[in-house]
Amino acid sequence: MTMAGAATRVCVGVVAPQTGRLAPLGEPLSFAVRTLARRLTRLHNSGRTYDVRIAVRDSRSHPEGARLAVHELADDEGANIVLTMAGTQVLPAAADTCEQLGVPCVSTTFPWQAYGCARGGDPLRSFRWTYHFAWGLDDIATVFADMWEQFGPRHTVGCLWNDGLQGRLLRHERFGFTPVAAARGHTLVDPGGYPEPASGFDSHLARLRDHGADILTSAATAADLALFLRQARTTGPVPRLITCSRWLTYPPTHTTPSPDVHQELAGASVATMVYWSPEHPYRSSLDGTGCAELARAYREETGQLWLQPLGLAHALFEVAHHALATALDPTDRAAVAQALAKTRTDTVVGPLDWTQGPTPNIALVPLAGGQWRQGPDGPRLTLVSNTRAPAVPLTGDVVAAR
Repeated sequence: MTMAGAATRVCVGVVAPQTGRLAPLGEPLSFAVRTLARRLTRLHNSGRTYDVRIAVRDSRSHPEGARLAVHELADDEGANIVLTMAGTQVLPAAADTCEQLGVPCVSTTFPWQAYGCARGGDPLRSFRWTYHFAWGLDDIATVFADMWEQFGPRHTVGCLWNDGLQGRLLRHERFGFTPVAAARGHTLVDPGGYPEPASGFDSHLARLRDHGADILTSAATAADLALFLRQARTTGPVPRLITCSRWLTYPPTHTTPSPDVHQELAGASVATMVYWSPEHPYRSSLDGTGCAELARAYREETGQLWLQPLGLAHALFEVAHHALATALDPTDRAAVAQALAKTRTDTVVGPLDWTQGPTPNIALVPLAGGQWRQGPDGPRLTLVSNTRAPAVPLTGDVVAAR
């Protein structure tokens, strides 16, 4: 749909968690908006120049807030494309609303199988208007197995998975961890799901103790993982290595304000997946900014350490710019969606290609493995595995938890 009177203007809409529980995790997206708004004032497409305006709406960290934000961007702002990230319930709500309204959408931040399942139950479902770039649960399992195997070829691995969408997908017989782990000779011990926040892990620890699990894999919040470790140090077993996705891709100091949690996790040397870091060798297609430069700019403006979603947030705008610049008509939403489906572009998180994904709506981001270590400025993510992302330089080896 081409907006009347908007032949020389395009609007990029952004749904961001500016308030509510996801607000700390939305900071990188807000930073990208502030940084790139002044650099994306003009768009060149087939000899024509368009004015670009970025309009932001707060999702309030809630699905209904995300739906309302998309309606306002589509109806009031005439957005030609919508960008969003953060929230396993909030992001699907924004994407579904874009699909219903016929507005192109690009999103990122959680596994593509979760993206598909949260939007109708089928990870391989295709969409017309909505596109996502991320990694798969199988990719996480592969990177985690690479790190487990730095302690030997085969392990009994305990699973700390909740009873929500993430936990159900991690247990999925096709898309979850078991197919990857079994193919590599590892045995998974899953004591069953638990509600978040957890009240205790006595039964989980007993099951892991009975099976002799020496490694733990998890998708727990920092607070729940700290609770598990506190009980494990009393009753055993204490894992020699913990691999944790989801919340622990962020520094523990950022995902919870509790000093007790920080202290409990400080010596755990939690290993996690790494989809972006200052050490990544890529540059922005918008302005040539390198990863280290982007991390430094974030620190200088916000006073905070870099977060992995910083690269994803910047890449959202790179993808949007590419789609608008290559669409037959950047003011026509259908033309922009068609351009997204054919997008192959280099970004600050690496090359993204929607023509080669597991579904037509998915572009894959390669994963490395990292481990949190205590540094003079707080938690530091050491890169310890790059089998699946060989362009990413290693900065250390996996170490056992203290």
